[in-house]
Amino acid sequence: MVPTSLPLRLHLDGAALVANWRALAAMAGAAACGAAVKADGYGLGAIDVATRLAGAGCRDFFVATWAEAAALAPLGLSVSVLHGVRAADLAAALAGPARPVLSTDAQVARWREAGGGRCDVMVDTGMNRLGVSADAVRAGLLDGLAIDTVMSHLACADDDDAAGMAMNEAQRSAFAALAGVTGASRMSLANSAGVALGAGYAFDLVRPGLALYGGVPRADLAGRIRQTVFPAAEILQRRCVPAGATVGYNATWRAVRDTEVAIINLGYADGYFRGFSDRGVARAGGAALPVIGRVSMDLVALDVTAAPTLAEGDWVDIDFALPDAAAASDMSQYELLTSLGQRYERRWR
Repeated sequence: MVPTSLPLRLHLDGAALVANWRALAAMAGAAACGAAVKADGYGLGAIDVATRLAGAGCRDFFVATWAEAAALAPLGLSVSVLHGVRAADLAAALAGPARPVLSTDAQVARWREAGGGRCDVMVDTGMNRLGVSADAVRAGLLDGLAIDTVMSHLACADDDDAAGMAMNEAQRSAFAALAGVTGASRMSLANSAGVALGAGYAFDLVRPGLALYGGVPRADLAGRIRQTVFPAAEILQRRCVPAGATVGYNATWRAVRDTEVAIINLGYADGYFRGFSDRGVARAGGAALPVIGRVSMDLVALDVTAAPTLAEGDWVDIDFALPDAAAASDMSQYELLTSLGQRYERRWR
């Protein structure tokens, strides 16, 4: 096949990625700083992300599934699989170097009966998602296992209200009470937002994800975390829309004057969601180019009146600072990152 160039690009800032990890590591104090690289490195590319972070000194990586662990295997990293070990995963788990994060009584029994080696364990401290109970741990559920890291997960680390902070403290206290109970080498509780909650949440190892990639889940991280992902799209057509005419599905935008409009190769199939309709912004040079009308599956319309020289084949940059993009689109920063699809050419710089 003749190679084709893609009309969408993600410019990915490797220096910002590493700087974000170092900033989080500094906030974690004496605790080690790992990296969640699940969902293909939150959409950036897990191999590229892990390679850069390993080069910066990161030694602990977290994925969701055994397929994700297998993709990282050539890098020779320390990888933990957060979804544990199903019966269907057992052969792969026993054969490879990655560690399962056991999270149910059945997984613990499966791993023990199979003669599995070192593992990690997730303990539920109140999120009621994944995790064995603290009471079962105290009753000997984990006896005999070679546990590297016992971990839990905060439900409200990004909440500032009284209820959220009370939940955070309750979980921290419940987790701290397990010190010395499991025989684990390390304890780990904090995600990105948890790192910003203070030293009491760091324990031995923190597991940031979102903030590595430019997300700001707590205001405490603003100014410390750099934008890492910069989308750009090619103009497919430029046209003049006369006053009174409409643009896009359902004719939601109507020109109040003759308006120069560019159609770009971007849409909700690329993770640029309909929430950006009439709210998103692109840029060319110093000119702001508002999104007009509905975002469709593959196309977005921009008002380019402020950029008279833009033409078919030119490129525009898409505003995508994650906190601002989340506010504009009513989507979470996590959703915006992990929905970036495969139609982008990813370019590291």
